[in-house]
Amino acid sequence: MYKTMGLIHANIELINGEDLILAKRHVIGEEEVKRMNVDMLVDTGSVYMCINENIQEQLKLPVVERRKGQLANGSIVEYDVVGPIEVKFKNRRCSVDAMVLPGENEPLLGAIPMEDMDVLIHPYKQELVVNPDHPYYAQMKLK
Repeated sequence: MYKTMGLIHANIELINGEDLILAKRHVIGEEEVKRMNVDMLVDTGSVYMCINENIQEQLKLPVVERRKGQLANGSIVEYDVVGPIEVKFKNRRCSVDAMVLPGENEPLLGAIPMEDMDVLIHPYKQELVVNPDHPYYAQMKLK
């Protein structure tokens, strides 16, 4: 994790969710599960998780749909959505789909996976942290 001019990055493990299912069913070995650690921009302004084409290719993530999204500059774009992806940070995990940004664009950890894992941005340390109110498990609001 590093800080640059107010930007917060975190080391996130991404795992091909289909591979995990196949490994649990003993169709493939655990060593065949495609996974990688990725330095992601922690972006609370982005709802969805976004990866780039290189990450999609390395993890061999299947396209599940195409979806439109609005960029920070207001323009509307349409990108592939891939998944499922298991996302891990410290003692937290979640399973999400992700939009695929073209080329080598910086991957973004958006609000949905952050809320699902119950992680926060620490305002003074300027880093991603496990919610200190729930240090041993993720807790969600059900109402």
